[in-house]
Amino acid sequence: MKQNEETLVRHILETGTRIYSALNPAIRLEMLSSDITVAQLRTLLILLTDGASRMSHIASVLDVALSTATGIMDNLVRKELVVRETDPHDRRLVICKLSPGGQKLIGGLWRSGESQMERLLDGLTLEQLGKADEVAEMLLDNVSRNTGGGTK
Repeated sequence: MKQNEETLVRHILETGTRIYSALNPAIRLEMLSSDITVAQLRTLLILLTDGASRMSHIASVLDVALSTATGIMDNLVRKELVVRETDPHDRRLVICKLSPGGQKLIGGLWRSGESQMERLLDGLTLEQLGKADEVAEMLLDNVSRNTGGGTK
């Protein structure tokens, strides 16, 4: 039974790769012209998905030292993609969140991904869309079970 499970997972992943290749996803180059490093992009994605966060949380998710996360954040603040604020309940704590410029940049990348998903769904019948919706809900339920609901 385990072999069938592994074979199915491998097939799903291979199909995903073929779908990705067929879509030939394109990210508008102007979205990436902001000289953003991979670490900075990951940080922006953390702030998008987790919302305003403490530096300790960001360092933990990035799996880097607090000083490294601070350096990444310094550059994002300098690029006006992130703003730092003090926690209203404890002024010693620094909270980082996306600035309007950061929201625009990362939101554009997110919308690009949504556009690719719409291309995948375009042309499916109502019945097929219903099945796709069921699969999406199953995946979400599984992620929620395995991550404790996805809370930070």
